[in-house]
Amino acid sequence: MKYELEVLNDDQAVMVGEPQSMQTMTPQALEDRLIDFAVGIVDVVGSLPQSKAGNHIAGQLIRAGTSPAPNYAEARGAESHNDFVHKMKISLKELRESLVWLKILARKQMGDAAAVSASATECNELIAIFVTSTKTADQRRS
Repeated sequence: MKYELEVLNDDQAVMVGEPQSMQTMTPQALEDRLIDFAVGIVDVVGSLPQSKAGNHIAGQLIRAGTSPAPNYAEARGAESHNDFVHKMKISLKELRESLVWLKILARKQMGDAAAVSASATECNELIAIFVTSTKTADQRRS
């Protein structure tokens, strides 16, 4: 399911497309979700084979997959609206890169299949949240 995030204010956002009980997501809840995603990426990387390809993908995925959480934390403390948008877009870029690496792993059937699949699903959902959030922020900038 694709989600849309509408930022209400600095303390609250609404996710459109989720059950009513899950619709409100605070910035801290989103940060926690990104941290959980990073932990899942660490698990995926730990399951990869010690081969030339496995080591290469592991290095790329660990960098891309663990960076959205700290980048989002930086966005929350942004010095300006433009700085906020820029840091949100960096998180989005890293999520998209992570998804490509996860797709490569799935197609090659490398690593723990369940962990790869779960991480890819979560990554897709996070991308949807960040796309909507950056669009909303861009509209507010105009």
